[in-house]
Amino acid sequence: MQQTFSFIQSALLKGQKVMLMTVIGREGSSPGKQGFKMAVASDDSFTGSIGGGVMEHRLVEQSKRLLKQKVLPQPFLVFQDHDPEATANRSGMICSGGQTIAFTPLEKKDLATTQAILNADKKEQHGVLFLSEKGIFFRQDEKMQTASKSRVISENQWEYAEQTGMPNTLYIFGGGHVGLALSKVFRNLNFKIHLFDNRSELNTYNANQFVDKKQIVNYNNIASYVPEGFNVYVVIVTFAHKSDEQVLEQMLGKDLKYLGLMGSAKKIETISERLKQKGFTDKQLKNVYAPIGFPINSETPAEIAVSIAAQIVAVKNGKK
Repeated sequence: MQQTFSFIQSALLKGQKVMLMTVIGREGSSPGKQGFKMAVASDDSFTGSIGGGVMEHRLVEQSKRLLKQKVLPQPFLVFQDHDPEATANRSGMICSGGQTIAFTPLEKKDLATTQAILNADKKEQHGVLFLSEKGIFFRQDEKMQTASKSRVISENQWEYAEQTGMPNTLYIFGGGHVGLALSKVFRNLNFKIHLFDNRSELNTYNANQFVDKKQIVNYNNIASYVPEGFNVYVVIVTFAHKSDEQVLEQMLGKDLKYLGLMGSAKKIETISERLKQKGFTDKQLKNVYAPIGFPINSETPAEIAVSIAAQIVAVKNGKK
């Protein structure tokens, strides 16, 4: 979001016009996920991606041509079919599926809106970006239940809404070797990272410069540190089964996108049985990814971090 709208803001301030392309719908294995954005300026520069390949190149060229017109078009939709046998709207790609892209022309009058979006996103203040056949709009202090949603009634009546100011955030409990390795991986995945441990003289915790925030806490009282939401991911990798249980017990009642616990099958079984005795249900416990990560026979902290990251990215991207 920041990269795209910073580019747009810079171009508009220079007196250029910009075409914002946004994937508002996706079918099958289309490479363009809902929310992907690309901005093309009237000086032919561009940023972002809507899926790549020959389709993206062709739509960028279309945007360049439209921006050279004296009067910009009204916002419109383009559907791209990735089936090579398609008789209409063929994208030129062969990955199957399809995607709907909203074209939103922007000019000087949209500066205030783009600035409001940038400010809210930078400060992590809730807001909702709206795109429709009428243009671009932004509502501050508004919160959605999902990251994005779209509604297409017809070619001339459609709307796309996207939550801003709520970045994907990873809360890591355990500042040891795995916590450090995880922080390195997620630094490159555009996650905000919060790290917690209860040991003040831990060298891996003190050496961790990859997180946005880190804090020494008492594991008996950490529920208030983790909010709920579709953008919240929690990983429990503390140094002892007792502290793992303490943290997990306080997370089970929360509405989280992801909750994972590291440990052997025997350790997971033991903790689960103890939590059942405290009144937690099988349904609650089944929502925990445990043992954490994809089974890739990982042994080193770096390998464990890769397996966890892969699982979290799969959950983020909607894989069941």
